[in-house]
Parts: sequence; C-alpha cells; structure tokens
Amino acid sequence: MCIYILLIYLHQKLLFTVASLLFEEKIMKAIRITKNGDASVLELQDLPQPKPGPGEALVRLKAAGLNFIDIYIRSGRYARPLPHTPGLEGAGIVEAIGDGVTEVVVGDRVAYAGTMGSYAEFNLIKAANLIPLPNEITFEQGAAFPLQGMTAHYLLHEYYPIKKGDHVLVHAAAGGVGLLLVQWLKYWGATIIGTVSTETKANIAREAGATHLIRYTEQDFVEQTKALTDGKGADYIIDGVGKSTFDHDLEAVRYRGTICLFGSSSGPANPLAPNSLQTKSITLCGGSLFNYLNTREELLKRANDVLQGLREGWLKLKIDHVFPLEHAIQAQQLLEGRQSTGKVILKIGD
Repeated sequence: MCIYILLIYLHQKLLFTVASLLFEEKIMKAIRITKNGDASVLELQDLPQPKPGPGEALVRLKAAGLNFIDIYIRSGRYARPLPHTPGLEGAGIVEAIGDGVTEVVVGDRVAYAGTMGSYAEFNLIKAANLIPLPNEITFEQGAAFPLQGMTAHYLLHEYYPIKKGDHVLVHAAAGGVGLLLVQWLKYWGATIIGTVSTETKANIAREAGATHLIRYTEQDFVEQTKALTDGKGADYIIDGVGKSTFDHDLEAVRYRGTICLFGSSSGPANPLAPNSLQTKSITLCGGSLFNYLNTREELLKRANDVLQGLREGWLKLKIDHVFPLEHAIQAQQLLEGRQSTGKVILKIGD
C-alpha cells in the first residue's frame, strides 16, 4: 500500500514538474541568421522567449523597422557573431521588467533603436534605452522614427549651424532619412537641393519640400549645384551614399563649407588625403547616431524633438511598405534593391 501511494506521489510530482517546465518554457517566433549571405539566409525559427534581467525590459514587439545597416550585418560587411536575430529598431508593449527598472512599467508603449533582435515577437532591451511612445503614435510609426528620425536630428544639429536661406545638398532625398531631412530643413527655411535617381522619387522629395531636385542619373550634380548657388557651391552637404558621391561632394561644396558622411549605401567613400581639404578649407565630418545617444537625457531629447515634429504635423513619416514577420526576405530584398521610398516595416503579431 505504501509503495502504491509512493508511486502515485512520484507520478503526480513528475506530471507537475513537466507541466511547470512546459508553462515556463514559452516559445516565440524570430528571424534568425545562421550564416552570412543574401536575403535568403533569413530563416523563421521558434526560440525560447527571453526573460528580463536586472535593468532590462521584455518588449512584446508590434513592429520592427528595417534599415540599411541590417543589410550590411546580414551580408557580413559589418561582422556580428552568428547565429543572431537581426533588426535594430522596434516598437511594442512592455511585457515584463527586471529588478531595478524605474524607467518603464509593464503595459507601457515604447520604441527603441540600437539593440539587435527586432525581427522577433519579443526582445530584451535595457530599460534606459526605451523611448515612451505617445498614444497618438502608432506602433508602425514607432518603429519607423527612432533610427532615421534621430539620425536626421543629429545631422542637422551637430555639425553646421543651418540658417534660413542656406543651401543644403541632401543626397538620396527621397529615402527614409532624406525625406525627414528635407522636411526639417524646409521648416527652418533652408534652400534644399536634393539628389534622386528617378522622376518618381523627385516628385516625392518635392512634395516633402525640396527646393531643387537633381536627377543624378541624368545630370551632373556638381554642375547643377554650382548653377543653383551662383557658382559658390552648397553650404552643407549631407551624404549617406558614400562611394559614388563623395569625390564629387568635394567639388560641389563651397569654400569653407561642410560635408558630413553618415552612411555608405553605394560603398565606402574613397580614401582622402587630409591636407587636400585645405584647398577649399572644407570641414569634413563623419557621423554615427549612437555616438550622439550617450545618455538617457540625450536619447529622450532627440526622440522627443522628432515626436514633437510629428505631433505638430510639419514632420511626417513615409511608411512605404509593411510586411508580416515571415516575409522578412522580401522586405530586405525591397530595401536592398532600392525599390522603396521611405520606410519598410515588419508587422509583428496582431
């Protein structure tokens, strides 16, 4: 009888243990990269749902933003340990918090940029890196603004004191960052010279507020910029393209003008002898957003300035395509093929 009771007890304990394990081991969907290559290396997999540690928040993602850096990381141009879940930008709801978290509470709507793992149903984020998302901003907008919006912010606030009437040359003016730069410059009263590849993109940049558009596939942007500035050149050039534009930027900028490189969608810019800048006394800058988010106060200042522009209506986000998580391959192919104007988003969950 005792043995029978013991067997029943052990059986019930085993069932309880198994049930507990099943209950605790929550599974999520995530895109994984196990090897570098083209977009076909993106795989949808089941992974254990992570748990927040001290100072961390678990975010149930509703949307993830795609950026060209995702392409660089996937291809191996920017090395990251494998395997990993891609995506540096997302928005969602705080699902759980770890010890010591004071910045957010469970249920908060948040956005973030700079933490890998956004192509997934859940992601662990340092709570200090989360941006409160106002109720009037959708999750798709929340995933669209942090990287590109705050990039536009530092490019316009850190390197050159833009004044009303200044001639600012913006490359890829119909892209995600480009459109935000154009709108902000228009708000400040600058004269905006934008470069684009097609007439469709020219129309989009024009609607955003660009003063002049140059079709670089058909026109010499150096000649056109000089013509539009009475031969002087642009006061400030903002270049996220790199290799195919930078050498010509040196000709298109005015004496004592400023050039800022912040990306390399066509490849890294060609090497330059520093003393060659003396010929025209050019100021050359190299920008990276995360060097301008060193404190929570700086993060919130930049993010809230962007959100304020969105609320006031002079700044608008152009969300070009929205794909479900399982269509991440198609989403990256669209971005990589430069077939998008504006932001590409992955929608996650309901």
